[in-house]
Amino acid sequence: MSSKISNGVEVHVETFYQSEYSRPEQHEFVFAYRITLHNLNDFPVRLLRRKWHILDSDGEMRDVEGEGVVGVQPLIEAGCSYQYISACNLKTEIGKMHGNYILENVTNKKMFTVAIPAFIMEAPMKLN
Repeated sequence: MSSKISNGVEVHVETFYQSEYSRPEQHEFVFAYRITLHNLNDFPVRLLRRKWHILDSDGEMRDVEGEGVVGVQPLIEAGCSYQYISACNLKTEIGKMHGNYILENVTNKKMFTVAIPAFIMEAPMKLN
């Protein structure tokens, strides 16, 4: 688990190896991750965009970015949380992700960046 607070928003990440969707013999490793965003500010925020940096343990880096998360641009009221689950495919048993969100202060319409902490994805068979 990883957590980080930036610009009044706490981002908490948990990861899960998805053996039923992975095919190690074909170098396909699937990981789910659950993100919880907790708005510690005294104003509502809307998550507009995300950008991920994904690194396989073989050194291959790729970036993924787009609007919102899982098809929505959620509104998170002051003091409230939003949680979603998504997934990532890797070519190796171990990888790392980090990135950022672009949020909008709904009250004054100003945008700001929130860091997504780096987190490791590791297939259980690699731990043995």
